[in-house]
Amino acid sequence: MSDHSVFIIDDDPAVRDALLRVLRGRGVRARGFASGTEFFAALPEDASACVITDVRMPGMGGAEIVRRLADLRETWPVIVITGHADVSMAVEMMKAGIVDFIEKPFDPARLVEVVKGCLAQLGDLDARQQARQQTRQRLTRLTPRERQVFDALVAGASNKEMALNLKISPRTVEVFRAKVMTKMEADSLSALVRMGLMIS
Repeated sequence: MSDHSVFIIDDDPAVRDALLRVLRGRGVRARGFASGTEFFAALPEDASACVITDVRMPGMGGAEIVRRLADLRETWPVIVITGHADVSMAVEMMKAGIVDFIEKPFDPARLVEVVKGCLAQLGDLDARQQARQQTRQRLTRLTPRERQVFDALVAGASNKEMALNLKISPRTVEVFRAKVMTKMEADSLSALVRMGLMIS
């Protein structure tokens, strides 16, 4: 299904094994941890992953795991598993940044759908990071004057405004503008503006 990993943190071995079995059965690379302490002691090096954690566990609870993960791995989406009594806490955690919560006893199909959504989100994130990196690399091709034109175009300045601000002729602005479009590999002004917004 995906190259990304899913990490399950649950102190109940039966729940943990059931989650691992369901996910691995769908081709998801999954690993289980008995506690938040165990997870953070062996924090995986994956650039991006999805985490499933129970809300209530001895020692470090789900809310603390979410807080610590946000500090260490801000791009890892978190799903929490919750009992009926914990729903209000799960809603609060959603406001704090978790992507979803699943009530116990969980439906395996529902779990897989939520995980699929998380993994798709990670795929989108990877694509955005790659595009951002490409844009930064292309920016290094620009001369200082071309960079000024790029910044002005992204800010929405007209050729006339750029000519006035940069103290060059409108014709020279057009020449620089064409060079910027070529070096940035932008096929339209809107594509160029999207690149600018991506790195701002």
